[in-house]
Amino acid sequence: MSINYLKFVIMSTGKVKFFNERKGFGFIVDDSNQQEIFVHVSGLIDKIKQDDVVSFDVTEDKRGKKAINVKRG
Repeated sequence: MSINYLKFVIMSTGKVKFFNERKGFGFIVDDSNQQEIFVHVSGLIDKIKQDDVVSFDVTEDKRGKKAINVKRG
């Protein structure tokens, strides 16, 4: 007998605190816990700038948490 599990991912929301377009990175403040999360240009779906409201997923690597699939709105 096999059991299939569904994984639900709820996107986080937040506000862009800082984003340096030339260097390709910045930080988002997560609405749920007010933590700053690193964001790199490679994780963007839409262009972002300071004070944009965004939704995103969070992943973690050896350096810590980072935002991916970042969308404005």
